Amino acid sequence: MSRQRSIPKYFRISRDIIAQIQSGDLGPGQQIPSENEIIDQYGVSNTTARKALHEIERLGWATRVKGKGTYVQENRVHRSATRILGFTRNMLEAGRNPSTKLLQVRVVHADQSLTINRRKYTLHGPYCEIQRVRYADGIPMMQEVRCISEQFCPQIQEKNLEGSLYEIYKNEYGIQLLEINQKLSSVVLEGEELRLFELEKHIPAFRVEGVTFCGKELILEMENSVYRGDMYYFQVKATP
Repeated sequence: MSRQRSIPKYFRISRDIIAQIQSGDLGPGQQIPSENEIIDQYGVSNTTARKALHEIERLGWATRVKGKGTYVQENRVHRSATRILGFTRNMLEAGRNPSTKLLQVRVVHADQSLTINRRKYTLHGPYCEIQRVRYADGIPMMQEVRCISEQFCPQIQEKNLEGSLYEIYKNEYGIQLLEINQKLSSVVLEGEELRLFELEKHIPAFRVEGVTFCGKELILEMENSVYRGDMYYFQVKATP
C-alpha cells in the first residue's frame, strides 16, 4: 500500500489511459479524456490532470490539438533526436514490449568510415558488425547495422546481442556514452527491407546514420539504422 501511494497520481492516471489505448478501448484518432474529465473521474487537481496528459503525449501515445483536445496517435512511437536513448528503453517508456532478432554477427578487421555534417569519421578495425531487427509488441520497428569497436568492447560478439547494447556497454565494459553525432534522412522501404519489416508495399522510412563516442574523439560504434515511417516520429527541441 505504501508503495502504491509513493507513485505519483499523474503517473498512475497516464498508465491507466495508456492501458486503454493498448487494449483498443481508445483507438487511433479517438479523443482521450480531457483535463476536466480526468479531474472528475479521478478526483485530482487540474495540475495533476495536465501532467497526466503531458506524460501521455510525451511518450507518443497521443497528440494535443490546440482548442480541440488530445487524440490517440496512429500507433507511432515518439523518438527524441536530442536524447541518448536506446531502442529497449525507448519502447519500455512507450509502454511497448521490445524484442530483437539477431541476423548476423561478424568481426571485421578493416576500417569503417562515415561522413556526418561534412566531417569524416573513421572507426579503426577490428570491430564487431551486428545486424538486427528490433520489434515492439511483435511488430518490426527498425532494422540496424552497428559496428562496435573491439578495442573498447573486446569479444562483444560472445555477449547476448538480443538485448540492449547500451546495457552491455555499461554493465559489461563500464562504458558511459559521451555523445552521439547523427544524421537523419528519408528513404523508401523496398526489396529485402520489405521482407525484413514483413511488409508487402513500399512505405517511407527514416535512415539514421551515427557515430557514438565514449570519450573525446574516441569512437565506440557506428550505426546505420532504418526506422518505419508509419510507426515513428522524431522530435527535435531547439532553443535560440
